[in-house]
Amino acid sequence: MQLIDLAAEHARIRPEIDRRINAVLAHGKYIMGPEIDELEEKPADYINTRHAVTVSSGTDVLVIALFPLEIGPGDEVITSPCSFIATAEAITLVGATPVFVDIDPATYNIDPQRIELAITDNTRAIMPVSLYRECADYDTINEIAARHAVPVIEDGAQGLGATHNGRPSCGLTTIGCTSFFPSKPLDGYGDGGACFTNDDTRAQRMREIRVHGQARRYHHTRIGVNGRLDTLQAAILLAKFDIFPDEIERRQQVAETYTRLINEQTDGSVTPPHLAAGNTSAYAQYSIRTQRRDTVQEALKEHGIPTAVHYPVPLHRQPVFEQTASVELKASDQAAEEVISLPMHPYLEASDAEQVISAVHTAVTGIPA
Repeated sequence: MQLIDLAAEHARIRPEIDRRINAVLAHGKYIMGPEIDELEEKPADYINTRHAVTVSSGTDVLVIALFPLEIGPGDEVITSPCSFIATAEAITLVGATPVFVDIDPATYNIDPQRIELAITDNTRAIMPVSLYRECADYDTINEIAARHAVPVIEDGAQGLGATHNGRPSCGLTTIGCTSFFPSKPLDGYGDGGACFTNDDTRAQRMREIRVHGQARRYHHTRIGVNGRLDTLQAAILLAKFDIFPDEIERRQQVAETYTRLINEQTDGSVTPPHLAAGNTSAYAQYSIRTQRRDTVQEALKEHGIPTAVHYPVPLHRQPVFEQTASVELKASDQAAEEVISLPMHPYLEASDAEQVISAVHTAVTGIPA
């Protein structure tokens, strides 16, 4: 059993991937080829934003999203400690300071009620994370941000395909960001990502920043980075985008099966994912919660079932952010000790889900399912 089965997906669309790659090999425009424009158009339509700007990685999208907001040294950006380090890393790379705010223990997303308490005169942005499967409470977060006149950047690396009150992830805030890393809902065969916005000026700035701050060839209006997405990756992503809505539905069906089996078979010591009212989920991961995580992980390993822990050390406890080590974020610390992700991909069979939850049941109850 695979944690993420990319081979099954590839087998489904191999002819289209081959066709797309061969088209790139034929025209030879490996950097900023026509597939880039096509890829930017399709997801922008899907998310209902005016602009999509493809970028070389899910980390670079966050950096490039921060640059147009002129965020730098002395500034603070409020974010969640429950995320991959790229979230806080991007804030630090532009010279700003990440300010960690605790999570809602049910959704694992930043707790909006705590954001306002963390805002200071130095706050220049709020960067929530749409973690595991669903969006943060962006309606509330946007209201808070508007009161304080600060922009919101969605780190939607795991959120593409999810919705919040009928609106798609990555189209909910000033700038939305996603990743095309191979474990994400819309996944490439390497690094990649995209920024989304309705702001014409910021979109143009991000396009310039990703090509060394270049407005036109050899005319540099600002300092930028080498943040371009490869044309071959765009070709692969275009083939995958055609089946993306169907894959989101399949992920949701797998999640429904998992949740039903957990509710039927476990004794309450396992908590399935909570879906907040108004949200639909992309289920980048299916993450359960249990105080017996080590036992569950070992039991599943014995049955040949892979698992993953996202993330065992919250960002405020990372050595690189040692100045925040004394900050007390109880919900984040507890989640880091109890959350474990089960195999999740669109091609997981019901029988596989039954095998997984049977092993979980035995691990937490000591009784064979």
